[in-house]
Amino acid sequence: MKPEIRKIVSFEEETLIEGFKEAETPVRMFAVAAVIKNPWAGRYVENLRPEILAYGPVLGQILTDKISEMAGGATNIEAFGKAAVVGQNGEVEHASALIHTLHFGNIFREAVQAKSFLSFTNTRGPANAPIMIPMMDKNDGGRRSHYLTLQFNISDAPGPDEVVIVLGGATGGRPHHRIGDRYQELQELGHDIENPAAV
Repeated sequence: MKPEIRKIVSFEEETLIEGFKEAETPVRMFAVAAVIKNPWAGRYVENLRPEILAYGPVLGQILTDKISEMAGGATNIEAFGKAAVVGQNGEVEHASALIHTLHFGNIFREAVQAKSFLSFTNTRGPANAPIMIPMMDKNDGGRRSHYLTLQFNISDAPGPDEVVIVLGGATGGRPHHRIGDRYQELQELGHDIENPAAV
């Protein structure tokens, strides 16, 4: 059993000017998407695990290899995320099933040498639906400079019986970021910044 991949789509943008000011270092953001046949489309399936185990490693490796190549090496990626959009004959659970598994996401996390979890969206929509990939710093979830969202769309996907599976990455944070980070605010509010996750 393996995923039936109709197409693989790559998307890239490079920000040179933001807020009327040239970026000191242009920020590159990437996405790689696999458009696959939904193995559960049009019916209710109680046990999704066989397909999760079969599809996750294959999709994770293909997408990780491609996005790493786009970035000039996996370790050049500083922020990352994932997304899935399921077509109209599927459930949001189907989108979730294919990206919320260590068999998929850990391949990307290990390649970029990350400590953080992958931020995500999982939605349902028609062809040309917006694909939103929220991202954060791969090692520090409180580093707000790297809170980014990459948006694109695929004109003919997802079809009703398809799922679009996506990985996203960025080589840096927002140009001219100046809102501080979570730890600064915790300190201002008198919280213990040694253990910010507990607050």
